[in-house]
Amino acid sequence: MDSAAQSLNPSFFGIEDYFAAKSLISSRSFEIDEYHGFGMVPLADLFNHKTGAEDVHFTSVSSDDETDNDADEVNSETDVHVNTVHGEKLTKNFDSDKNESAAAITGDNTDSSHSSECSSVSGDGPMVLEVIMVKDVKAGAEVFNTYGLLGNAALLHRYGFTEPDNPYDILNMDLELVLQWGLSLFSSRYCRGRLSLWRRLDYSGCVSQNSEYFEISSDGEPQIELLVLLYIILLPEDLYRKLDLTTSTAGNTNGCIDMILTKKHNSTQDNSSEMTKDLLLTESVCSSLLELADMRESFYGSSSINDDIEALKRCCPVERKLYHALMLRISERRILEKLRNYVVSAAGRARSPKTANTASRKKRLKKK
Repeated sequence: MDSAAQSLNPSFFGIEDYFAAKSLISSRSFEIDEYHGFGMVPLADLFNHKTGAEDVHFTSVSSDDETDNDADEVNSETDVHVNTVHGEKLTKNFDSDKNESAAAITGDNTDSSHSSECSSVSGDGPMVLEVIMVKDVKAGAEVFNTYGLLGNAALLHRYGFTEPDNPYDILNMDLELVLQWGLSLFSSRYCRGRLSLWRRLDYSGCVSQNSEYFEISSDGEPQIELLVLLYIILLPEDLYRKLDLTTSTAGNTNGCIDMILTKKHNSTQDNSSEMTKDLLLTESVCSSLLELADMRESFYGSSSINDDIEALKRCCPVERKLYHALMLRISERRILEKLRNYVVSAAGRARSPKTANTASRKKRLKKK
């Protein structure tokens, strides 16, 4: 600041100014392409978000002096959603008609100085962004973009709003909460050992802002890494030591957990994720998931989900913070309900093979 005192006004660089600029950049900038990186695009923030129902896409337009092969390669991908204003890369479009329309809009045909200013550093010609309508919109209706396939937690955290019935909602289950559950049953040394084995098997949760967590999908299905961790924590001591020894001596830990699963359950080797999940969802793992769901539910206090729904109905639309907070609470609590239903269904599947095996054994004994 001191070295540039003549060109910079210190009064414009206070903490409030910093927060204002940071807020604009974090909520309005997006990645134009790999070369140019992130940028602020005037007018792009006119479009609000709608999940899976956008009206427009943004795409970068380059000069058409690329090779025919490059053009064919890019045009073959234009049916895919050209990603969008917030947080996604843009695809170059080499259609000559679109270049002409973009040039007409930007005035590149008539102003050579403007054209040189817009040229990319590589000298390939002008680079502009084009807004493309992807479906018809009635006159006077709001035009929507999409910021990506984001759940309500991400939408609220990044942009300050939520969507009802968002199909991309998820619920986070913190690793810290799982360890808290483990410490309620076992010693600290026991839990550290099981967690260490889980990590040596090359498993980990999702990580954001130095916090590790597991995702529960919108239909209540838990992340498989969480199931593996719970399974290892609940392993009998002899199987735990066998898995620990196998992991320590094997050069490659891939498949170690599958080997234990198939041996323990006397099943044939099957690498499908569905088969693995079914074997991981033992009665004890299902019980632990229900306990974790109750622990996670306690974060919302003593009110029930029905209380939250009634509060949302009474909430005035101008109370934006309260409204969207209640929307997020309700969407997360609905996922917890679906998690419980998922666990009950999985527990039923886990018991049914045992019932079938018992019946077949009795049948064989009668024949004998």
